[in-house]
Amino acid sequence: MTEFFLWCTLIDGALLLWWTLWLMLAPQQVYRIQSRFFPLSRQRFDELMYGFLGFFKILFIVFNLVPYLVLVIIG
Repeated sequence: MTEFFLWCTLIDGALLLWWTLWLMLAPQQVYRIQSRFFPLSRQRFDELMYGFLGFFKILFIVFNLVPYLVLVIIG
């Protein structure tokens, strides 16, 4: 189980980092691409993206990082 949660943590952590970097370094490009599929105002888009990013971060910590650390500690 420890190895499983290690890989889950690494993969989901990489996704979280990738998503964060895109929103920090190229927000206009992300908005332009996404606005083709979902017609949202820029303000609403920013609210949704940062909300989803925060939600994903919480899920990452609760369901990936914490179980991995617990398994390492008790292992």
